[in-house]
Amino acid sequence: MLIPRQATPTLSVPTLLHGTFDLATDAADHFTLVVFYRGLHCPICTKYLLELARLVTEFEKRGVKVIALSSDTKARTDQMAEKLNAPALRIGYGLKLDVARQWGLYISTSRGLTSIGIEEPALFSEPAVYIVRPDITLYYGAVQTMPFARPDFTDLLGAIDFALTKDYPARGEYTGTV
Repeated sequence: MLIPRQATPTLSVPTLLHGTFDLATDAADHFTLVVFYRGLHCPICTKYLLELARLVTEFEKRGVKVIALSSDTKARTDQMAEKLNAPALRIGYGLKLDVARQWGLYISTSRGLTSIGIEEPALFSEPAVYIVRPDITLYYGAVQTMPFARPDFTDLLGAIDFALTKDYPARGEYTGTV
């Protein structure tokens, strides 16, 4: 389990249009929003990433860099990017599943064709959203076992505004005896 205010695992993936993304060397002024999505086969991911793409500039105005990534191949990620038509959204691919597990992501097995007729990969990671500080420590995390009911990006923008205005600390850091 990742712990707020502690270092996150390393994260480095190729992106379609923005070179290699490396969390350790590509820090934002305030935060990096890391959005792990299931892949091309997931229609909910497409809708979710369209909303993220619509708000990228709002995150950037707040000193937040954004990346969406999955364990999909480059070819599948190219297809997702065509659906999204959002060149400003940095999209990473080829996430290794052992790295996904280090980030606390759940791993699922293929159930065959999805409702949109696209084959699921044999193994893939489930969604998660993390906000990481420039010092590579965890600020916020939401990890899911299913593609449903993900954090709302507009709500996250409001939370970032509050956190920056009030210098609100990351919460959930206590690891002692309870």
